[in-house]
This record gives sequence, structure tokens and C-alpha cells, in this order.
Amino acid sequence: MNPYSDLSLLFGDMHNHCGISYAHGSLEDALSNAREQLDFVSITGHAHWPDMPEPNDEIQYIIDFHEEGFAKLKAGWPKMMETLKQFNDEGNFVVFPGFEVHFGTCGDRNMLYKDLEGEILYPRDLEELHDQLRSLREQGRDAIAQPHHLGYLKGTRGIDWNSFSPEFAPFVEMLSMHGCSESSENIKPFLHSMGPSDWQSTIHYGLKEGHEFGFSGGTDHHSAHPGSYGHGMTGLWAESGNREDVWDALLKRRMFALTGDRMDLRFAVNGLPMGSEIAASEKRRIEFSLQAGGAIDCVDILRDGELVKRFSQYEMEPTGETNDDLVHTKIYLELGWGARHKTCNWEVELGLTDGEIKSVEPRFRGREVVSPVEAKDTGSYYISKVLETGDQCVRFVTVTSGNPNNSTNLSQGVCLEVSMPRDATVWANLNGKRVEWPLIALMDGARSGVMKDIDSPAWRFNRAPSSNQWKWSGEWEDSEREGSSYYMRVRQRNDQWAWCSPIFLNR
Repeated sequence: MNPYSDLSLLFGDMHNHCGISYAHGSLEDALSNAREQLDFVSITGHAHWPDMPEPNDEIQYIIDFHEEGFAKLKAGWPKMMETLKQFNDEGNFVVFPGFEVHFGTCGDRNMLYKDLEGEILYPRDLEELHDQLRSLREQGRDAIAQPHHLGYLKGTRGIDWNSFSPEFAPFVEMLSMHGCSESSENIKPFLHSMGPSDWQSTIHYGLKEGHEFGFSGGTDHHSAHPGSYGHGMTGLWAESGNREDVWDALLKRRMFALTGDRMDLRFAVNGLPMGSEIAASEKRRIEFSLQAGGAIDCVDILRDGELVKRFSQYEMEPTGETNDDLVHTKIYLELGWGARHKTCNWEVELGLTDGEIKSVEPRFRGREVVSPVEAKDTGSYYISKVLETGDQCVRFVTVTSGNPNNSTNLSQGVCLEVSMPRDATVWANLNGKRVEWPLIALMDGARSGVMKDIDSPAWRFNRAPSSNQWKWSGEWEDSEREGSSYYMRVRQRNDQWAWCSPIFLNR
């Protein structure tokens, strides 16, 4: 699609935590994890809560760990900035300084400074925060204050849309490990002790109120793992991976929120890309192109938050591949399972007997911890690493733990985009144990196995989708005169999702 022809697709996480305040794991581990699978990142320190509840016996422990974390960030800020500069690699891995301010009344904001400089701000309220940021901008020091975990009830750190200003919030966080804020019915409900979500704090409510903003995805991960698979991530269309171009793309909202699987998602209305403001017209030509992380279930077009068009798998034409053709597909190896609370160290070689690996996507998870009272810092938090990549083989190491319940997935994995003959074989050496399957068998369905006996760690080759199952494009014309915004939503069959930033019609 023409609006994206001169742009590069990047992936990042702008909201996550580690031990620089009251979360877990070192800053070095957090940045190392980010570098494994992201192009840009901001490591967020908890900094300030001006309207913290009055102390009482029931919540004193909450107040205590917040105040201890705030003091820790303040004391360590200079050293933190030096570490960020050491890891920053302009054009390849861009690091933005940041911190978080809690607001009970109007919703939390996590800050991003454009450049590798800046201090913690201590505003009394959101209005003063905006005044501080406005003053910095006048000095040539730009910053963004992203609203996140919007969906909580207003007054309990959910967003108050009456306080929203796009001046310093060009985008809002669609989802994180807290939950999804799209609407009242969500793929990820809010389950944290902070409470359930509320309709008046959702993204759909904000759109109906006439606000303009893009969508980001962030992990809000608290164990030094930015980009932790399945918790949230942002896709960004930028002119390059340089700081200036990444920042420009953020301000222009050329971005989309992801749950986990990377996608190449392109969406346009009347020839303009996601995040744009376009002239109102009687007819709106809507186009999309998508390369997903697995088989696609449906693509939705929403107008002002209402579903107006759905593309289903039944509408996609077969690829016409024959038995002699090279197959363009995804090979996703998952590792984990086993007895609860027991870990397994993995050394893995994953490869093809014929064909070519076109790209490698780590799908590494961090530890499932949010509250600082749930775990102590022990050992390294940088445990999953891609060691070597070649044309036909990838080597990586990771550590898995048995799933803590029947609904929380702690698996680790790597996904390969490959082009290979249908009769070639996919193989893996798992701690010295060789397993292999013909590609044609994996195209029929997933294959799995255990390393020893029942309750031992296990592996799974996910189904390899044919091209027409993970590469879609479509177009549709809307002649409805009403409506002021459009966005695209994607659901894969494995329940991974994406949402592109809306395109707004001039009101």
C-alpha cells in the first residue's frame, strides 16, 4: 500500500518496570531483554503519586512500598540515565528515558522524554504536569505523557476523559498485562486488585466523546522484561529507526497495538495511513494489507467504535500452491509445561533440512509478577537469548516453569518465517533430544511431545499456516455519511490480536 512504501516497521514497548523503583530485576537485565526482541523501548520507573489515599492499617503496606520505590528511583536516577546511554544504539535500538506518575482522580500517566536527558517531575495534579511539560517543550525538550490502563473506574486510577488532552498524549494504551481497555467486553478483563473496568473509562467511550488519539500496546511488566510475549507491544511505521524518526512517528500516531505476535499491518482510508486526519468525504475507500503471526480468523473495520465490516477466512482465496512450490509459512516452536513451580533449562537448535529462514521472532516471556510483595529479586531476569541465526538454523536458550494454573501460559518460544519445500523437514535438538516433522505434516496440525514422563517439560510445533491463512488484503467502500473515525482490528485463530490507530475525518 502506497502510504507505507517508504516506511520501516519497528516494534517497541514504552511502559514496563524493573527494580529501579518497586518492581523486580535489574535495569541491565531489562534492557538486555528488550534488545532481544524490540527496536525501541522506555524503561519506566514509578516516581510519584500526588493524590495517594490517606494512610490506614489496611493499605499501609501499599503506601510503604510505593514511597520506598519512589525514593529508590530518585536516588538512582543519575546512574539509571548513564545505563540507558550505554545501551542506546541509535538507528538500531533506541532508548527513551521515562517515569510514571499515578493519579487516582484522572488516571496514571507514563512519561517519555524524547532525548537522553531529563529529570523526574513532581506535579501536584495533571494540570501542573501539563504546565511543566509545556515549559520543557518551549525549551526544546519534548515529552509525551501516555495514559495507561485506562479501563479502571474513574477515581481508582482509570482515565477521566474530561481531563484528556492530545497536546501531550498523542496515543493511549490499548492493553497491557492489566487488561484491554477497548470496550466493556474485552479479550483481557481487568483482574488486578485495583478492580474491574468501567464503560466510561474505555477507548470506545473516548472516541464517542470526540477525542482523537492513537493506540499503543505496552506490557506494564514488573519483572524486567519489556516486550514480554502476550502482555502487549507497539508496532510503529517510521521513516527509519533513528530517534527523530521514531519520535515523529509516535506524534503522528502511525502505530498499532499488539497482544504478542508481530504483524505487518497496513491500513488506509482514502489513501492515507493509520493515525492520519483526512478530509470528510461522502465515500471512504478503506484498504488493508496484513501479514500476521499465524493463521488469521477475522479482520474487523470499526467506525466510531462500532463494527461495520468483517472480513472472514472464508473470503480469502486459496494461494494456488502446488506440491512442487516453495511454501511461505511460520514455524513456531513452544517450550514449557511440566510440573507446577518446577523449572527447566533449555538449549535449543531449531532448523530446516531445506529452504531458508527469512526472519526470526523471539516469543520470550518474563515472570508473571506485578506486586513487589509477591516475589523477591533472585538471580538473573535475563534468561532467554537467541545465540545464533543462520539461513537454515537458529540456536537459543531459555528457562521455562510449569504453568501455575490451567489458564496462565508460561511457555517460551521462537517463531521462524520460512520459505521451504513442502516435502522438507522441520527439526529441533532439545537438550540433546532430536525431534522432527515434515512440513506437510505440520501444515495439517500441531505436533507435540514430552521430554520424559507425565508432568515433565514438553514441546509443541504449532500448525504451519499456508500463505492465504496468514497473509490477507482487502478493500471496502463506506458510503455512510456519518462517522468520524475508522480503525482496523485483527484476531488470529490462536487468540492473538492487533488494533491499528484510528484515521480521523475532519469534523
